[in-house]
Amino acid sequence: MSDKVILNYNGSELDLPVSTGSMDEKAIDISKLRSATGLITMDPGYKNTGSCESKITFLDGEEGKLMYRGYPIEQLAEKSSFVEVMYLLIKGNLPTQAELDKFVNDINEYNYVSEDLIKILDAFPSSAHPMGVLTSLTAALSAFNPKCVDVSSEEEMYRAAVTLLGKFPVLASWTQRKVKGLPVNYSNDKLSYVENLYQLLFKKPGQELDLDPVIIDALDKLLILHADHEQNCSASTVRLVGSSHAGLFASISAGISALWGPLHGGANQAVLEMLEDIKNDGGDVEKYLAKAKDKNDPFRLMGFGHRVYKNFDPRAKIIKVAADNVLEKLGINDPTLEIAKKLEKAALEDEYFKSRNLYPNVDFYSGIIYKALDIPTEMFTVMFAVGRLPGWIAQWMEMRQNNEPIGRPRQLYTGAPLRDYVDIEKR
Repeated sequence: MSDKVILNYNGSELDLPVSTGSMDEKAIDISKLRSATGLITMDPGYKNTGSCESKITFLDGEEGKLMYRGYPIEQLAEKSSFVEVMYLLIKGNLPTQAELDKFVNDINEYNYVSEDLIKILDAFPSSAHPMGVLTSLTAALSAFNPKCVDVSSEEEMYRAAVTLLGKFPVLASWTQRKVKGLPVNYSNDKLSYVENLYQLLFKKPGQELDLDPVIIDALDKLLILHADHEQNCSASTVRLVGSSHAGLFASISAGISALWGPLHGGANQAVLEMLEDIKNDGGDVEKYLAKAKDKNDPFRLMGFGHRVYKNFDPRAKIIKVAADNVLEKLGINDPTLEIAKKLEKAALEDEYFKSRNLYPNVDFYSGIIYKALDIPTEMFTVMFAVGRLPGWIAQWMEMRQNNEPIGRPRQLYTGAPLRDYVDIEKR
């Protein structure tokens, strides 16, 4: 007999079936609840609501587990590459060498952007936030690629994916180069995907750029760790917008906007802003640790703990090593990063933080790496978006291929009851 939950309401019973996922998680199917009882469920923030079935990413916050298509994140970060992980997320399996070579060539075929987009870039003031620029440029791709994707065609879906994977690093780099006052840069097909991203960001006209393997490896791992994270705010946004049959570029643009928020992708920017505030206030780490422990003080340590991971963030363990390697390699003497090291040490040793599982998360270490690489603070979330892109594409493709219905949450109305209109002279 299959599992079920019995709901008793107004003297009648309703059987609600229970589904079991491949990792033995359980879900109550309430799709017929409203039609059978007139009831809806209330779940602000959808913390207990499954919006879809997905084969892409598994996340266990209690156990600190993260898997892409069944592969543990630890194995992928150690043995794989970001391009392999892109293929895995979008196609469902790790590629053979021939498949990987074709994938790289297909991405490179589209790693250019129309010169007309520079006009849009130039229209933004230099003070514009890079995420605002990026979401606008991504949405603008729809105008330059107006043909709708035939979701019944595997070939067209694939072409849409590699088109965006090819163009996105160029757009992301343009947002940084605008901040730094550098001319736009173009892709180099002789480089790997991550090496090309690095040169797009940093290469100056007439100068050679050192592609240090320690730095490239750290960036590769960061992008892998950010590639997908189940039904988070931005992934859910991409699926929700796409459920209206909006195109891929428009849906991804919406996901970028969702990622921008400080409670989501903007968290790594918030980490560096917090470190700067501590430095500007004299750099007294103990003072701010005391503030964090004071329940009456509104100050909160950014980059510690995680909404989903109740034990530890498995991505943080991986990227901590990369962060240490980058700092050692570059030999940076930065007071902001010294404050970060002191906060990290305290959080890992102080019983207050250990007992509450307030360990440094991936946002803490990614912010440190980006700071060390001289990536502007406001660019941190753009780098996050570059990493998350293949996950967004995979989520959008899965939603369209499954022909999921248009998203339309319900609500509990608590406004004024029925009332009559009163003419303005009688109010």
